[in-house]
Amino acid sequence: MSTESPDPLGDAVKASWRRFLDTYEPLRPDLYRYCRQLTRSPWDAEDMAQETMARAFASLGIMAEPPRSPRAWLFRVASNLWLNRMRQAREVPATGGGVDVPEPATRAEPRATREAAGTLLSQLSPQERAAVVLKDAFGMSLEETAEALSTTTGAIKAALHRGRSKLVTPEPEAPAPVAPAVLNAFCDAFNARDLDRLTALLLDTATLEYPGFKIESGAQAVRDGSLQGTLFGCPEGGYVLVDPPRCELRAHRGESLFLWWSGDEVHAVVRVELDGDRIARLRNYFHAPEALTEVCRELDVPFRTHGYGPAASP
Repeated sequence: MSTESPDPLGDAVKASWRRFLDTYEPLRPDLYRYCRQLTRSPWDAEDMAQETMARAFASLGIMAEPPRSPRAWLFRVASNLWLNRMRQAREVPATGGGVDVPEPATRAEPRATREAAGTLLSQLSPQERAAVVLKDAFGMSLEETAEALSTTTGAIKAALHRGRSKLVTPEPEAPAPVAPAVLNAFCDAFNARDLDRLTALLLDTATLEYPGFKIESGAQAVRDGSLQGTLFGCPEGGYVLVDPPRCELRAHRGESLFLWWSGDEVHAVVRVELDGDRIARLRNYFHAPEALTEVCRELDVPFRTHGYGPAASP
């Protein structure tokens, strides 16, 4: 009987991805912090970090030589992604008052970042903001910063001068939103561990996504997958419940989101998108330790992180 894998290409990609992560996953905390300073949003920072990792992985396959400095090169990939996004945003015709700018920070940054990078708000141009973050927050030289932003040291000096001179007062925190009834109903059903009620609150086409890890599509798949495992455990997957889980609805930066507790700690932060009076999308940041840490610290709740994905099998 043949022992050849039915999907040799998929197996090869997965093996290459694991080797890629051996080098680049330890850089994820710095990458997230860089993306966070650029986007001014924990959610956008997590998305940008995920896309940067994917682009870096794809780019390595066509490079003649590996990068001399994986950290500096990863920042270059992120910088190019950021600058291209901002360039595209300027090219989109304005509707309803202009192109949206990234959300400004509404709470104090962690002390080390605040003291190193200063106040970086949306008034800075994309290049100015990236230059100040790379130089002041990450201690890169002028030459390294210029390489990361694909420009000259003279242009970086000018961007730093302009960026550092722009001091503005942060905007006040957004008021807490009024939570739609479906979110309270979801919390009640979750805390009652009632899968039928939870499923009824989902669109038939609803998705549950662990950013950068996996997506469950369709209400039945969400029910049989993450909701079943979260509420009742998944012994075959090594997840055994110690304490009954609990869902709490909280407001964060003008957005309603779920905190999923286990015992006295938050284990997941979940964003929600609605379509009318039902849930269309859940985004579970269980495997996004930087975003989970930042949000829980801002909400002043105890929490536990779980890495970027399940531990690899021996």
